Amino acid sequence: MATRAEAPTDRRRDWQEGVATVLLVVAAVATSWSSYQATRWNGEQAAAAGRTNAIRIEASRADGLAEAQTQIDVATFIAWAEADVTGDRELADFVMDRFREEFRPAFDAWTATAPLTNPDAPPTPFAMDEYRLESQQQAEELDARAEASAAEVRANIQRASNYVLTVVLYAVALFFAGMSTRVSAPRLRWVLTLAGCAVFLGTLGWIATFPVSIAV
Repeated sequence: MATRAEAPTDRRRDWQEGVATVLLVVAAVATSWSSYQATRWNGEQAAAAGRTNAIRIEASRADGLAEAQTQIDVATFIAWAEADVTGDRELADFVMDRFREEFRPAFDAWTATAPLTNPDAPPTPFAMDEYRLESQQQAEELDARAEASAAEVRANIQRASNYVLTVVLYAVALFFAGMSTRVSAPRLRWVLTLAGCAVFLGTLGWIATFPVSIAV
């Protein structure tokens, strides 16, 4: 039969073991959840990286097209300038008829500035605000999208890393809870148990701010 002094001690021990057991169970479940989320966000990161690469490829193609179109515009402008300087109006008109539609507004605006007599006129049509290439604008838009997608990749990497860190913190809580059942000193048992609870609750509060990724 337990004495009166032993009874409160046994009850405190039962309480401590009960708290430690609950902590072991919920920390184990939380560890599994964090591991799942870390895996999910690694997958999200890989998918976002694939999208980023695809966008960058499209941007590179658009930029290459813009460069090729600029080279065509430069070549036709040089041909026109040579014909105009030599007074070959027939050749100059022939070249003008073959200007690309995107180049023509800039050329018309440039000639309106009287470049041969106006020292303040832009040196070439390519310095005019009217010279805009749709492919170049598309390349810039794609570059901006690629950068946004790359930022998403970095964010997903950080999210996965944060979940991995919570796994480590849960492991610390599990360690405290497990060790509390192996020591004999009642006060030390409670200290270990409460330390594990503090680590677990702090981690739980932190993880509540994390985004969640779930696949059905």
